[in-house]
Amino acid sequence: MYPLAVTGIAQVLFPHQANGSIITKNGKPVGSALLGQQFDDPKYFWGRLSATSPYPYNGGSSSGSNLGPNNPDLLKVVQSRVQALREADPENNAKIPVDLVTASGSGLDPHISPAAAEFQVRRIANARGLEEEKVRILLSKYTEGRQFGILGEPRVNVLELNLALDELRQK
Repeated sequence: MYPLAVTGIAQVLFPHQANGSIITKNGKPVGSALLGQQFDDPKYFWGRLSATSPYPYNGGSSSGSNLGPNNPDLLKVVQSRVQALREADPENNAKIPVDLVTASGSGLDPHISPAAAEFQVRRIANARGLEEEKVRILLSKYTEGRQFGILGEPRVNVLELNLALDELRQK
């Protein structure tokens, strides 16, 4: 009975989280704030790589790649992602943040660092015909600080930011 009682309390105190932190658009579920999604269109922010199989961001297969730093397969994945990022924005000579070329421990991370998002601003602004500053203002609005001001690192939820970008375009 105890777990059921805890579940019931969680439903009352944290209904959004207890139901999977589902994000809706026009009344329809589009994803979860807790699980990453695959974005590869140049007009969207791209998240971290997913190491899950048989498809990216498979919640039933949460894990990292288990590829060590000396593994040639890891190097191939990183080089492939670097190439995709450079091809998507050939004039961007900035250093690529590590979270754009590696998977998280779970392979499901919905967040990227503010630096990873900033790296993509110009590409997205160009692809959408927007001023970079307008994209940066939106990015700033969707940058979450440390939990309780001290835990973790600042982060950006990729799905929430991409949905906001689509709304910006409609205005």
